Amino acid sequence: QTVRWHIELQPWASATPSLNYEASRFLKYISTSQISCEHTNLNSLKGYSETAKKPWSICLDERFSLIHRIRSKQCRLYSLGLGNDDNQFELSMANSGCEVHRFDPSIKSAHIQEGRHLWYHRLSIDWRDPNPAIAPRKLHSNTKKLGTVLNEFGHQKIDVLKADVESAEWKILENLILEDVVEQIGQLVFEVHIHWPGFEVSGNDSTVVRYWYSLLRELELKDFRLFHTYKDLSKPQMFLKKEAFNASSCYTLSWVNTRWK
Repeated sequence: QTVRWHIELQPWASATPSLNYEASRFLKYISTSQISCEHTNLNSLKGYSETAKKPWSICLDERFSLIHRIRSKQCRLYSLGLGNDDNQFELSMANSGCEVHRFDPSIKSAHIQEGRHLWYHRLSIDWRDPNPAIAPRKLHSNTKKLGTVLNEFGHQKIDVLKADVESAEWKILENLILEDVVEQIGQLVFEVHIHWPGFEVSGNDSTVVRYWYSLLRELELKDFRLFHTYKDLSKPQMFLKKEAFNASSCYTLSWVNTRWK
């Protein structure tokens, strides 16, 4: 298997590079469901009436594996966060019998277990492993790629990967695609931030948007289909530092891997 270093960039949206055309294509793409999903939250399970602060939508339709794995208490959720105290979704998944691993560098101890199904790890998921030749900047800074963590934990598959990582999501997503780790994931629920390019994403505005779009098209090529979009109107309406295109600076996008039946 050949190692990929770069994703395939999609052709420009227009004959000459244009931010207007790139933004229009990208925003239309993230706002258009590619597959319908009737049951998208845990309230559709018996005994649930909790509402999270944000709609972390998962697809619980019978044709996909997640609902069956929840019922048989075999599901696994990885949650990537940065000091976010809204863990209602993680608690709900743990209460439904899922094995939940929350990765957050702000946690006090290296590993904490809460209840039977919920673990907290003082670990930041990154798009690269630390360079052993460089001393960590902070005493507790511990960053690893998701593929490395899966290997260390002995986990072959993740039913749901939730990420709220404040603009690191683009490079993490790229790493998951390039290393084929996405194929080990059943559903992705990512908060994406578009008020600036994101960590280590370079280029002019139209190049950045083309890169974002190309990343999401790569997910589609891996048989992921977008089934839910939440446009967060509580966040500033910014697109690459401009008040433009009627865009929010933050969207929560949910995909299901259609290979996972």
